[in-house]
Amino acid sequence: MRKIVLVFVTFLAIGFKAQDFKAFQFYDKSGKEIKTEKMIKSLLDYDIILFGEFHNNSINHWLQLRLTEALFEKNKNLILGAEMFERDNQSGLNQYLAGKLDSKKLKDSVRLWNNFTTDYQPLLDFAKSKKLEFIATNIPRKFASQVSKQGLESLNQLPDSDKINIAKLPINVTLDTPGYPEMKAMMGDHADEMKVMNFVAAQAVKDATMAESILKSWTSGKLFLHYNGNYHSKEYGGIFWYLKKANPSLKVAVISVVESESKDLSFPKKDVVPTEFNLILPSDMTKTY
Repeated sequence: MRKIVLVFVTFLAIGFKAQDFKAFQFYDKSGKEIKTEKMIKSLLDYDIILFGEFHNNSINHWLQLRLTEALFEKNKNLILGAEMFERDNQSGLNQYLAGKLDSKKLKDSVRLWNNFTTDYQPLLDFAKSKKLEFIATNIPRKFASQVSKQGLESLNQLPDSDKINIAKLPINVTLDTPGYPEMKAMMGDHADEMKVMNFVAAQAVKDATMAESILKSWTSGKLFLHYNGNYHSKEYGGIFWYLKKANPSLKVAVISVVESESKDLSFPKKDVVPTEFNLILPSDMTKTY
Protein backbone atom coordinates (compact mmCIF):
# COMPACT_ATOMS: atom_id res chain seq x y z
CA MET A 1 0.00 0.00 0.00
CA ARG A 2 2.85 2.37 0.88
CA LYS A 3 4.43 1.74 -2.54
CA ILE A 4 1.17 2.63 -4.27
CA VAL A 5 0.94 5.88 -2.34
CA LEU A 6 4.54 6.76 -3.17
CA VAL A 7 3.98 6.07 -6.84
CA PHE A 8 0.84 8.23 -6.82
CA VAL A 9 2.65 11.10 -5.08
CA THR A 10 5.50 10.81 -7.57
CA PHE A 11 3.01 10.95 -10.42
CA LEU A 12 1.48 14.10 -8.96
CA ALA A 13 4.90 15.70 -8.57
CA ILE A 14 5.78 14.96 -12.19
CA GLY A 15 2.38 15.55 -13.74
CA PHE A 16 1.52 18.81 -12.08
CA LYS A 17 3.75 21.83 -11.77
CA ALA A 18 3.14 24.94 -9.68
CA GLN A 19 2.27 27.04 -12.71
CA ASP A 20 -0.62 24.69 -13.51
CA PHE A 21 -2.39 26.18 -10.50
CA LYS A 22 -1.40 29.80 -10.95
CA ALA A 23 -4.18 32.00 -9.57
CA PHE A 24 -2.77 35.45 -10.40
CA GLN A 25 0.24 37.28 -11.74
CA PHE A 26 1.28 40.93 -11.53
CA TYR A 27 3.17 42.64 -14.37
CA ASP A 28 4.78 46.06 -14.58
CA LYS A 29 4.13 48.58 -17.34
CA SER A 30 6.69 46.99 -19.63
CA GLY A 31 4.96 43.62 -19.40
CA LYS A 32 7.52 42.00 -17.10
CA GLU A 33 6.51 39.86 -14.15
CA ILE A 34 6.91 41.69 -10.85
CA LYS A 35 6.92 40.33 -7.34
CA THR A 36 4.36 41.75 -4.96
CA GLU A 37 7.09 42.95 -2.57
CA LYS A 38 8.70 45.06 -5.30
CA MET A 39 5.34 46.37 -6.47
CA ILE A 40 4.38 47.43 -2.94
CA LYS A 41 7.68 49.26 -2.53
CA SER A 42 7.07 51.11 -5.80
CA LEU A 43 3.48 52.02 -4.86
CA LEU A 44 4.70 53.83 -1.75
CA ASP A 45 6.12 56.54 -4.01
CA TYR A 46 2.68 57.52 -5.32
CA ASP A 47 0.02 59.90 -4.00
CA ILE A 48 -2.99 57.92 -5.18
CA ILE A 49 -3.51 54.29 -6.21
CA LEU A 50 -6.50 53.21 -8.27
CA PHE A 51 -6.93 49.46 -7.80
CA GLY A 52 -9.27 48.12 -10.47
CA GLU A 53 -11.40 45.08 -9.91
CA PHE A 54 -13.83 42.66 -11.47
CA HIS A 55 -16.62 42.89 -8.95
CA ASN A 56 -17.35 39.16 -8.93
CA ASN A 57 -13.78 37.87 -8.62
CA SER A 58 -12.83 36.68 -5.12
CA ILE A 59 -9.10 36.55 -5.90
CA ASN A 60 -9.25 40.19 -6.93
CA HIS A 61 -10.87 41.10 -3.60
CA TRP A 62 -8.46 38.97 -1.59
CA LEU A 63 -5.52 40.72 -3.25
CA GLN A 64 -7.02 44.13 -2.50
CA LEU A 65 -7.15 43.26 1.19
CA ARG A 66 -3.62 41.85 1.24
CA LEU A 67 -2.22 44.85 -0.64
CA THR A 68 -3.98 47.20 1.78
CA GLU A 69 -2.47 45.41 4.77
CA ALA A 70 1.00 45.47 3.21
CA LEU A 71 0.84 49.17 2.34
CA PHE A 72 -0.32 50.03 5.86
CA GLU A 73 2.68 48.21 7.30
CA LYS A 74 4.91 50.58 5.32
CA ASN A 75 2.85 53.79 5.52
CA LYS A 76 0.42 54.47 8.37
CA ASN A 77 -0.77 57.64 6.58
CA LEU A 78 -3.13 55.58 4.46
CA ILE A 79 -6.61 56.67 3.35
CA LEU A 80 -9.05 54.20 1.82
CA GLY A 81 -11.97 54.87 -0.48
CA ALA A 82 -14.27 52.99 -2.81
CA GLU A 83 -16.70 53.24 -5.68
CA MET A 84 -19.03 50.88 -3.80
CA PHE A 85 -20.05 53.55 -1.28
CA GLU A 86 -21.94 56.71 -2.24
CA ARG A 87 -21.20 60.19 -0.92
CA ASP A 88 -24.50 60.70 0.86
CA ASN A 89 -23.81 57.55 2.92
CA GLN A 90 -20.56 58.87 4.41
CA SER A 91 -22.17 59.62 7.77
CA GLY A 92 -23.36 56.02 8.20
CA LEU A 93 -19.97 54.74 7.13
CA ASN A 94 -18.24 56.97 9.69
CA GLN A 95 -20.53 55.74 12.46
CA TYR A 96 -19.64 52.13 11.63
CA LEU A 97 -15.93 52.94 11.60
CA ALA A 98 -16.31 54.63 15.01
CA GLY A 99 -18.07 51.58 16.46
CA LYS A 100 -21.42 53.35 16.80
CA LEU A 101 -23.16 51.05 14.32
CA ASP A 102 -22.95 47.27 14.08
CA SER A 103 -23.15 45.34 10.81
CA LYS A 104 -26.94 44.98 10.97
CA LYS A 105 -27.55 48.68 11.57
CA LEU A 106 -25.04 49.54 8.86
CA LYS A 107 -27.20 47.66 6.35
CA ASP A 108 -30.16 49.77 7.44
CA SER A 109 -28.22 53.04 7.15
CA VAL A 110 -26.04 52.59 4.06
CA ARG A 111 -26.82 51.34 0.54
CA LEU A 112 -24.63 48.26 0.31
CA TRP A 113 -23.79 46.09 -2.67
CA ASN A 114 -25.04 42.49 -2.57
CA ASN A 115 -21.48 41.19 -2.20
CA PHE A 116 -20.62 43.61 0.62
CA THR A 117 -20.23 41.00 3.36
CA THR A 118 -17.74 38.82 1.49
CA ASP A 119 -15.88 41.40 -0.60
CA TYR A 120 -15.99 44.88 0.96
CA GLN A 121 -16.67 44.44 4.66
CA PRO A 122 -13.16 42.98 5.20
CA LEU A 123 -11.70 46.23 3.81
CA LEU A 124 -14.03 48.34 5.92
CA ASP A 125 -13.25 46.30 9.03
CA PHE A 126 -9.53 46.68 8.39
CA ALA A 127 -9.98 50.46 8.27
CA LYS A 128 -12.01 50.27 11.48
CA SER A 129 -9.37 48.21 13.29
CA LYS A 130 -6.58 50.60 12.25
CA LYS A 131 -8.62 53.79 12.71
CA LEU A 132 -8.24 54.74 9.05
CA GLU A 133 -10.50 57.02 7.05
CA PHE A 134 -12.68 55.23 4.52
CA ILE A 135 -14.20 57.58 1.96
CA ALA A 136 -17.50 56.99 0.17
CA THR A 137 -16.48 58.43 -3.20
CA ASN A 138 -19.27 57.68 -5.65
CA ILE A 139 -22.25 59.74 -6.77
CA PRO A 140 -25.62 58.55 -5.42
CA ARG A 141 -26.81 56.09 -8.03
CA LYS A 142 -30.17 57.84 -8.54
CA PHE A 143 -28.37 60.89 -9.94
CA ALA A 144 -26.24 58.83 -12.34
CA SER A 145 -29.44 57.15 -13.50
CA GLN A 146 -31.02 60.56 -13.97
CA VAL A 147 -28.12 61.64 -16.21
CA SER A 148 -28.50 58.49 -18.30
CA LYS A 149 -32.18 59.26 -18.91
CA GLN A 150 -32.34 63.05 -18.92
CA GLY A 151 -28.82 64.26 -19.61
CA LEU A 152 -26.13 65.99 -17.59
CA GLU A 153 -27.90 69.36 -17.68
CA SER A 154 -30.76 67.94 -15.61
CA LEU A 155 -28.47 68.02 -12.55
CA ASN A 156 -28.53 71.82 -12.65
CA GLN A 157 -32.11 71.75 -11.37
CA LEU A 158 -31.21 69.86 -8.20
CA PRO A 159 -31.15 71.66 -4.84
CA ASP A 160 -27.76 72.48 -3.32
CA SER A 161 -28.35 69.80 -0.68
CA ASP A 162 -28.15 67.20 -3.48
CA LYS A 163 -25.41 68.89 -5.49
CA ILE A 164 -22.94 68.49 -2.61
CA ASN A 165 -22.95 64.75 -3.40
CA ILE A 166 -21.96 65.33 -7.03
CA ALA A 167 -18.77 66.69 -8.57
CA LYS A 168 -18.86 70.43 -9.11
CA LEU A 169 -20.93 71.35 -12.14
CA PRO A 170 -20.45 71.75 -15.05
CA ILE A 171 -18.61 68.47 -15.66
CA ASN A 172 -16.49 68.21 -18.78
CA VAL A 173 -17.59 65.16 -20.79
CA THR A 174 -15.50 64.37 -23.83
CA LEU A 175 -14.82 61.38 -26.02
CA ASP A 176 -11.13 62.24 -25.68
CA THR A 177 -11.29 60.39 -22.35
CA PRO A 178 -9.94 56.82 -22.74
CA GLY A 179 -12.72 54.26 -22.51
CA TYR A 180 -15.56 56.58 -23.47
CA PRO A 181 -15.25 56.01 -27.25
CA GLU A 182 -15.51 52.29 -26.47
CA MET A 183 -18.77 52.96 -24.61
CA LYS A 184 -20.06 54.92 -27.60
CA ALA A 185 -19.18 52.03 -29.91
CA MET A 186 -21.09 49.62 -27.65
CA MET A 187 -24.28 51.54 -28.44
CA GLY A 188 -23.91 50.86 -32.17
CA ASP A 189 -23.75 53.12 -35.21
CA HIS A 190 -27.51 53.58 -35.41
CA ALA A 191 -28.08 54.62 -31.80
CA ASP A 192 -29.58 58.04 -31.12
CA GLU A 193 -26.69 60.50 -30.56
CA MET A 194 -28.31 62.12 -27.52
CA LYS A 195 -28.92 58.75 -25.85
CA VAL A 196 -25.33 57.76 -26.55
CA MET A 197 -23.91 60.91 -24.97
CA ASN A 198 -26.24 60.60 -21.97
CA PHE A 199 -24.96 57.05 -21.53
CA VAL A 200 -21.36 58.28 -21.62
CA ALA A 201 -22.19 61.23 -19.36
CA ALA A 202 -23.64 58.88 -16.73
CA GLN A 203 -20.26 57.16 -16.59
CA ALA A 204 -18.41 60.48 -16.59
CA VAL A 205 -20.38 61.90 -13.67
CA LYS A 206 -19.41 58.84 -11.62
CA ASP A 207 -15.74 59.17 -12.58
CA ALA A 208 -15.64 62.91 -11.98
CA THR A 209 -17.36 62.58 -8.60
CA MET A 210 -15.00 59.82 -7.46
CA ALA A 211 -11.98 61.87 -8.56
CA GLU A 212 -13.26 64.93 -6.71
CA SER A 213 -13.99 62.87 -3.58
CA ILE A 214 -10.45 61.52 -3.61
CA LEU A 215 -8.93 64.99 -4.05
CA LYS A 216 -11.00 66.43 -1.22
CA SER A 217 -9.68 63.78 1.20
CA TRP A 218 -6.08 63.48 0.04
CA THR A 219 -3.33 65.73 1.38
CA SER A 220 0.36 65.79 0.59
CA GLY A 221 2.30 63.09 2.42
CA LYS A 222 -0.65 60.70 2.54
CA LEU A 223 -1.37 57.70 0.34
CA PHE A 224 -4.92 57.26 -0.95
CA LEU A 225 -5.86 53.73 -2.01
CA HIS A 226 -9.08 53.58 -4.02
CA TYR A 227 -11.01 50.47 -5.04
CA ASN A 228 -13.08 50.71 -8.21
CA GLY A 229 -14.34 48.70 -11.12
CA ASN A 230 -11.60 48.20 -13.66
CA TYR A 231 -13.44 50.19 -16.33
CA HIS A 232 -13.29 53.33 -14.16
CA SER A 233 -9.50 53.58 -14.46
CA LYS A 234 -8.20 51.25 -17.18
CA GLU A 235 -6.07 52.73 -19.94
CA TYR A 236 -5.68 55.89 -17.81
CA GLY A 237 -9.28 56.90 -18.41
CA GLY A 238 -12.15 57.61 -16.05
CA ILE A 239 -11.09 58.56 -12.54
CA PHE A 240 -7.43 58.89 -13.55
CA TRP A 241 -8.29 61.32 -16.34
CA TYR A 242 -10.29 63.59 -14.03
CA LEU A 243 -7.64 63.45 -11.30
CA LYS A 244 -4.90 64.55 -13.68
CA LYS A 245 -7.08 67.26 -15.21
CA ALA A 246 -7.62 68.69 -11.72
CA ASN A 247 -4.01 68.31 -10.58
CA PRO A 248 -1.45 67.33 -13.26
CA SER A 249 1.37 67.05 -10.70
CA LEU A 250 -0.30 64.19 -8.81
CA LYS A 251 1.48 60.85 -8.91
CA VAL A 252 -1.30 58.38 -9.66
CA ALA A 253 -0.73 54.65 -10.11
CA VAL A 254 -3.29 52.44 -11.83
CA ILE A 255 -3.55 48.72 -11.17
CA SER A 256 -5.48 47.28 -14.10
CA VAL A 257 -7.07 43.84 -14.27
CA VAL A 258 -7.21 41.46 -17.21
CA GLU A 259 -8.62 37.95 -17.51
CA SER A 260 -6.57 35.43 -19.45
CA GLU A 261 -7.17 31.94 -20.84
CA SER A 262 -3.43 31.23 -20.69
CA LYS A 263 -2.49 28.67 -18.04
CA ASP A 264 0.71 30.51 -17.19
CA LEU A 265 -1.17 33.84 -17.11
CA SER A 266 1.27 35.39 -19.53
CA PHE A 267 0.90 39.08 -20.33
CA PRO A 268 -1.54 39.63 -23.25
CA LYS A 269 0.22 40.72 -26.42
CA LYS A 270 -2.72 42.70 -27.81
CA ASP A 271 -5.91 44.54 -26.84
CA VAL A 272 -4.37 45.71 -23.55
CA VAL A 273 -3.04 49.17 -22.72
CA PRO A 274 -0.69 48.51 -19.78
CA THR A 275 -0.71 50.77 -16.74
CA GLU A 276 1.82 50.97 -13.88
CA PHE A 277 0.81 47.51 -12.69
CA ASN A 278 -1.36 44.89 -14.32
CA LEU A 279 -3.06 41.99 -12.60
CA ILE A 280 -3.74 38.93 -14.76
CA LEU A 281 -6.42 36.54 -13.51
CA PRO A 282 -7.57 33.18 -14.96
CA SER A 283 -10.73 33.57 -17.02
CA ASP A 284 -12.07 30.21 -15.87
CA MET A 285 -12.05 31.18 -12.19
CA THR A 286 -15.46 30.64 -10.61
CA LYS A 287 -17.39 33.89 -10.36
CA THR A 288 -19.03 34.81 -7.05
CA TYR A 289 -22.22 36.00 -8.77
